[in-house]
Amino acid sequence: MKPLVGVMPLWDDKKESIWMLPGYMDGLIQAGALPIIFPFSQDEKELSQLVGMCSGILFTGGQDVFPELYREIPEEALASYCKKRDIMENIVLKAAIRDDKSILGICRGIQFINVALGGTLYQDLPKWHPSDVIHHQQAPYDVPVHKVRIIKDSPLYRCLGTESAAVNSYHHQAVKTIAPQLEPMAVSPDGLTEALFMPNKKFLWAVQWHPEFSYKKDPNSRKIFSAFVNSMR
Repeated sequence: MKPLVGVMPLWDDKKESIWMLPGYMDGLIQAGALPIIFPFSQDEKELSQLVGMCSGILFTGGQDVFPELYREIPEEALASYCKKRDIMENIVLKAAIRDDKSILGICRGIQFINVALGGTLYQDLPKWHPSDVIHHQQAPYDVPVHKVRIIKDSPLYRCLGTESAAVNSYHHQAVKTIAPQLEPMAVSPDGLTEALFMPNKKFLWAVQWHPEFSYKKDPNSRKIFSAFVNSMR
């Protein structure tokens, strides 16, 4: 039996509809998992039941995390947010951590997990953390645009076997203060946290880059998906 992975839905405000980038699903399938998209819900009992059915949860990219969740006032640079999604993912994350399910966060995923556990974000990198490092690349999105330093002896280092990796990048917010329960696994050349994990859990990793765009070309992206899925076996 393939491990079942619950995937957080993307939300389209204009169409009032959930949707999904195929790379999230296909990246999990190639790693040996069976992914399912969760319904867009805030029902705690239903979401807890869905989490209980899954071996792992993938927190996807998408809208900005609402700043009030990390005790800040929204700035004009805020691209978009979806409070209903924040509520849903908070329920799912708490249930998944409680049940020690395998968890992987990508882009918004690392940001939301960090905030939900007590960390903070840069609301807009060009304003609050300007640098020459490209963090918001243009298409194609499977092309690496900067390197990250992998922290030695971290789980990501043991997975990839290297202290440096080239990554793609498409975000305007990022981790500012790391949540107390999390530890860093990778850092960009300008000092941004690019990957986090939670010690003493079976598997809780989060990365700022986009393996769902690059897994077809990039062995490291495939290794991340495989480590996530293998942790459920």
